[in-house]
Amino acid sequence: MTGTRPTSLKELRESGWQSKSVKHELRDNYLAALQSSEPLFPGIVGYDDTVVPEISIAVLAGHDMLFLGEKGQAKSRLMRALVRFLDEYVPYLDLPGCPVHEDPFNPLTRAAKEYVANTPEDQIRIAWWHRTDRYAERLAPGTKFADVIGEIDPAKLAAGTSMAAEDALHFGLIPRMHRGIFAMNEIPELDELIQVGLFNILEERDVQIRGYPIQFDLDVLILFSANPATFNRSGKVIPQLKDRIGSLIQTHYPRERALGIEIMEQEARPDASGVFVPYFMKEIIEQISVSARKSKYVDHASGVSARFSIANYRTMVASARHRGVRLGESPAVPRISDLGHLPTSSLGKLELDLMGSHQMGEKQVLEAIIADAIRTVFEEYVEAHGLEEIADVFSKGVKIEVGDMLPSAEYAKRLKRVPKAWEKAFEVNAGASDAVRASCVEFVLAGLYASDRISRATRHGRMTYET
Repeated sequence: MTGTRPTSLKELRESGWQSKSVKHELRDNYLAALQSSEPLFPGIVGYDDTVVPEISIAVLAGHDMLFLGEKGQAKSRLMRALVRFLDEYVPYLDLPGCPVHEDPFNPLTRAAKEYVANTPEDQIRIAWWHRTDRYAERLAPGTKFADVIGEIDPAKLAAGTSMAAEDALHFGLIPRMHRGIFAMNEIPELDELIQVGLFNILEERDVQIRGYPIQFDLDVLILFSANPATFNRSGKVIPQLKDRIGSLIQTHYPRERALGIEIMEQEARPDASGVFVPYFMKEIIEQISVSARKSKYVDHASGVSARFSIANYRTMVASARHRGVRLGESPAVPRISDLGHLPTSSLGKLELDLMGSHQMGEKQVLEAIIADAIRTVFEEYVEAHGLEEIADVFSKGVKIEVGDMLPSAEYAKRLKRVPKAWEKAFEVNAGASDAVRASCVEFVLAGLYASDRISRATRHGRMTYET
């Protein structure tokens, strides 16, 4: 492919290649993708009817965009995904030392204009820029004006370059992404001086560094991300900058638990060999995140990332695999007792509401959230399978001890002395293996406990259920 592309300005002109702005280029390729009915954002789940249509309108309108949402709502992934709608390669002037990838037909810098004007077209070298290199991203905290916009280069001044000359300037990321896409994450954390520089670029597409204006038309798509709590706080983002952002794209958490599970499985990508995860265990892991987002103990403004579910899912699977290897069980099947290891992957990911949590620590809040999630999922299975009668077993003095390192065969032995009502527990997940049945039994026991039907005592990782 490389050998077929023009390597000189003369060959490029003869090839019929036409110059486009980056937004025009993006729009044309996006329209082609819409017409072909191909997935627009592969791997992005749950946004087809909400977020994606808004992005489509913004792209077709040629707008710079702000992705507004809480953490873990795929804001950065959506911004990066727009790169696939750029042309695979675009030509640029192969001019050593040039700070930007110049459009061969519309050069911006003085050096590039002089090069094109004074060099025969068959001697003007052309190189090709791949779309994956036409995207740059920056996190706002710690960002300085020189990083994204530019600064006077003291070394060039010392060498005798005039401060009034374009050559004396060091270009920041945005000018260097001319003909590309620049994304700024967490814009409310950006210094006000940089915000002023950004709205000047958004409005005029030119750059001013220490009062020296570079009068050229920057061709760049600018994207932003922010959390609603900080973006809407007075004074965090200057009104002029808000006013110049073309479209605001509001993201959200999965509207249905099944979509959350789909995201969790897609992103966790655990090694599935030797492990079978019952669907109700996947439901509980995702419901823990759902319950955390609704909990009065958790700061709603911060949100609960999808990474919370992903990390917990991996921990649960790892605990099951650990048991499987130690006890020689295959496949290993996650149980409720494996959730006892979730603090390792959960603590630090929840920001507590200081007013709601009072004296509760993060671990206590997590335990309450896990109990709520188990109860929520269990009640759905009670309604579907009539598991209420199992609680009657414990009125006859039955005790059942379980734990994450208890062999599955032990569950089968202990169930021999339990009335047949226990058989209904296996309707939860059809499976003849001892490991699956052990998981079902723990789910029913934990559900009965979470809904205050039986009591539980925990000692050294073992749990005993009774009336």
